[in-house]
Amino acid sequence: MTARIGVLALQGGVSEHLEALSRVGAETLPVRTPADLSGLDGIVLPGGESSVLDKLMRLFEVRDPLITLLRAGLPAYGTCAGLILLADTVLDAAPGQQSLGGLPVTVRRNAFGSQAHSFDTTLEFGGIDHPVAATFIRAPLIVAVSTETAVLASLDDESIVAARHGNLLGTSFHPELTGDDSVHRYFLEMVLAAKNG
Repeated sequence: MTARIGVLALQGGVSEHLEALSRVGAETLPVRTPADLSGLDGIVLPGGESSVLDKLMRLFEVRDPLITLLRAGLPAYGTCAGLILLADTVLDAAPGQQSLGGLPVTVRRNAFGSQAHSFDTTLEFGGIDHPVAATFIRAPLIVAVSTETAVLASLDDESIVAARHGNLLGTSFHPELTGDDSVHRYFLEMVLAAKNG
């Protein structure tokens, strides 16, 4: 049994997510319009520029129907900017920027500095039985989580870089750039569990 997982395709690292999801066995679809949201079992919100993605979701009229689906339980996975889109609270947001919300965490935009401060590492990740490859590029940081939110991965200094609440998953890093599909497989399993009820 497989699942139909869309990738928000307005800006950012879309093709890499589509390829990773295909490799782990998902049926994939780029999402650009409200019609593309129909029939999805899950959605990935990719990296990019969170304030630009916010504006483009409004322009393409995807924002409101997506919020409705998320509130109804649609599984979603946000990487980097996608994590910012899912977070309930965003620190250092651009003027007028709003998130979709739903993931009860507080994130700080660009917490790791500029592109020059990008780095690769491996992380222990809750629910995955081996260290996961992670690429950080102008990444946000999860600075607070609610008591019901599961912390899945942290850096050596205990900075939180992955969290899950129900059907919503967020990572500060880009697993789609590493060739390690473990986190996409983890998300597919989340989607299948939700689909099978």
